[in-house]
Parts: sequence; structure tokens; C-alpha cells
Amino acid sequence: MADFSFIGDKTDPGFGVYVHWPFCAAKCPYCDFNSHVRHQGVDQARYVSAFLKEMEEARRLSGPRTVTSIFLGGGTPSLMDPATVDAIMNGIARFWHVPDGIEITLEANPSSVEATRFRGYRAAGVNRVSLGVQALNDRDLKFLGRLHNVEDALKAIGLARDIFPRMSFDLIYARPKQTVEEWEAELKQAVSYAVDHLSLYQLTIEEGTPFYGLHKAGKLVVPDGDQSALLYEATQDITAAIGMPAYEVSNHAVPGAESRHNLTYWRYGDYAGIGPGAHGRLTIGREKLATATERKPETWLDLVEANGHGMIDQEVLGYAEQSDELLLMGLRLKEGIDLVRWEALSGRAPDPEKERFLIEHGFIERIGNSRLRCTPSGMLILDAVVADLAC
Repeated sequence: MADFSFIGDKTDPGFGVYVHWPFCAAKCPYCDFNSHVRHQGVDQARYVSAFLKEMEEARRLSGPRTVTSIFLGGGTPSLMDPATVDAIMNGIARFWHVPDGIEITLEANPSSVEATRFRGYRAAGVNRVSLGVQALNDRDLKFLGRLHNVEDALKAIGLARDIFPRMSFDLIYARPKQTVEEWEAELKQAVSYAVDHLSLYQLTIEEGTPFYGLHKAGKLVVPDGDQSALLYEATQDITAAIGMPAYEVSNHAVPGAESRHNLTYWRYGDYAGIGPGAHGRLTIGREKLATATERKPETWLDLVEANGHGMIDQEVLGYAEQSDELLLMGLRLKEGIDLVRWEALSGRAPDPEKERFLIEHGFIERIGNSRLRCTPSGMLILDAVVADLAC
């Protein structure tokens, strides 16, 4: 039986706080995240005040909780002044219990990195940085619309390694005309710079992005399913060989260095979502509340100043909806899902015929009697596996 003890206590997914900083210096052509460019600048003090007001409302909903991780995402949080990050950290500690030493992550882009700013974030309590490197050659960085070059990326990686106890960076693969040999060489270069964690994402064409229009017009061709599968398999082989195996479909870590915050999502734990376009999941008694805030920053700001929060949707999730979300998130993990928990929410066991079919075709497997997970082959068709089991 596989040993998943390195990933932590699966029975307690934890309670995370996510703060969304929605601003970027430029919008990347592949990005469908809630990010916005404001050339005239941003009133950071006004946004801090609004974050604190929304935290107060989230605290009212969540009740007293002990925070197990904090994540500053975006957008480009590394555009924030260190004083802004410090004020956000102090606000979180005001509304919830924040033990010493918990994981506190800030996303950063290499183009907005400087040593003084990084040291300011570290002084504010950030102990993990996630860098959006995306590629290690200048040609593809330009294609991806990034503002940095490889020299900037390596400088940022070096600073992060020197200043923060933990560091991760992202790469995007399955880029147009990318061969397996090219990706293997780039990935081997990446792992020589990595400390303990890498996020490796296949390029996806999202509706509403500039890449979507180019792809639809036939001007942007990405690797087909077979080539993408070969790139994915090469990714798994190389990272496993150097001791950073996948613990989630796109995330790789030295055992013990998995992202605590993201594990809270994937294990279907609770988290408060603060800021424009942030989502949350809060257990209140026997109910699970899904929250969502206004996406447009200025509209969100007006709502918070008028109402004390920018939430535009609060939905109580039924057990069937919770079981579907648990399945969708948990099967992304190498450790899979706790069947007892899933069956308690769904009110049923997995359909025997569908489970048998998926096992016989090598897409899922049982771990003892209590857990179910996707195999590497199943990860390649994860959405289809989830759809089969959820029905």
C-alpha cells in the first residue's frame, strides 16, 4: 500500500485565508484570471481598508478559527508595497488566530521583483514565494506575453532562494511546436534552480482570452492530445527521478514541501476568500457556504465601502453538491479521496459498474478499503473520470 503520510493530516484539511490582489502590469494573452491593468496607479491604502472590512464580514460568517495557511494571489501581489502586505497580515491576525510559523505565500512576477521589496515581504511574515516564471527561453516568454526575460527570471529565483525559507515557481508547457526533447531540456534546467516545489501547467486555451481568438482562427496551434500526453509523461518521469514527484496533477514537491494552502483546497477544507473575485468555502454548523465577491475591482471597492463587504453570492451547498466538489478537487491529488467522507456526503457508494470499468481500464485504483485515486493514466482524462464517478 502506498504511504501518503508525508502529505500531512488528511483528516483535517485546515482553514486558509486567500487575499486577491487583482492588478497586473500587463494582461497575459493566455490568462483568464480576474486580473486588471491600471496604468494610472492604485490607491493601496484604500484597498487595504476594504480588505479589512471584508475580513470582518468573513470572520462574522466563519466564527473563530485557527488559520493554517495564508495565500496572497492575483493578479500580481508583488506589485503591492511591503507596508500593504504587512497591513493585510495584521488584519488577518486581528480576526482569526494565526499561529507562528504557518505557511504564508505570496505570488510574484519576475518583472516586479526587487530585493528591497522581497525583504519587506519577508519582514511582514511571508515565508513562501511562488514565482510566475512560465518559460526559460526568451522566445517563448515573449510569445506568452511576459514582461520579464530569462535573466530577470533567474535573478528573481536567486533572490527568492536567498530571502525566503520556501520557494516555488511555475512553468507552462505544451506550447506551440514544443517537442518532448525541448521540454525535457528546459525542465531539467528548471529543476536545477528549484528548491522544493514546482508547478507545471499545460497551456490551455481559455475562452475570452486573446489566445482563444487566435486558436479559433487557426493562427495558434497547440500540441494535440497524443503530444500533450507525451509531454505530461516526460514531466512525471523527470520530476520523480530528482525527488520532486507529483502530489497533484500539476504540482510537484520534495516530500514535506507540498503547498499547505493548496492542499486545503484539494482536500475540500474551508477558506475565506477576500478581495475582488475571490471565492470562499465556509462550514457553518452542518452547512457549507459558498461565497463569491464582485470581480471588477472598482465596483468591489464601492460595495465594500457601502455594505462592509463585496460579496455578491452566498449559496448553501447541499450534500450532493459538496460530494461533487470533494470528488472534483480530491481526485487531483495523488492521495485521492477519503471514500467514507465522500459516501457520507453523497449518500451512496461509487457505482459498482462504473468503478469496475475505470479500474479495469487502468484509470482509477483503490488504496485499501478507504481511499480511491486516479492512476497516472486517469490523470490524463481527469474530467471524464470525475464525470463518470459523480453520476
